[in-house]
Amino acid sequence: MKRIIKFSIIILCAVFMAMPAAAQGKSGNKVYFAAPLFNISELDFNLKLTHLLESYGYKVFLPQRDGYLASELEGKSHEELIDMIFKKDLEEVLKADIIFILLDGRAPDEGACVELGIGYANGKRCYGFKSDSRSVELGLDVNPMITGCLEKLFYGLDGNKLIEELKQYLAKNKL
Repeated sequence: MKRIIKFSIIILCAVFMAMPAAAQGKSGNKVYFAAPLFNISELDFNLKLTHLLESYGYKVFLPQRDGYLASELEGKSHEELIDMIFKKDLEEVLKADIIFILLDGRAPDEGACVELGIGYANGKRCYGFKSDSRSVELGLDVNPMITGCLEKLFYGLDGNKLIEELKQYLAKNKL
């Protein structure tokens, strides 16, 4: 009997987790912005999209801006750095209502994909943005394991037009 109850609970949890966040009645405006942040172009584009989301009333956690200051990381061992950064980002993903992932690059950033997976597994509403034509596999521009997590993917090869599409969407819809 205990096994049947345990199995039923597992099935119910799996069904609930597989439901889109909107169907679970989720709301809120805290966004975790998952993106690569390793060169000036990425940093600038991340800020541009963050400012756009914030102009529509979203409270965005952008790791490059809102994470640790360099001075807070000085003198730490490699293991301490990994632990601090992982725990901070995990905490912020779990506090967020929405995961917004930037999928540009030859392949999406591994850390951003982990953040997306954690968010999806915890019932967050997930959205993607891709303005890069580089493809990963089988002629698909984004891996199905990533797009399967997303409620909507904003996709187009002209970044400026895509930003306009996102603006139009936000003017009429909530994330």
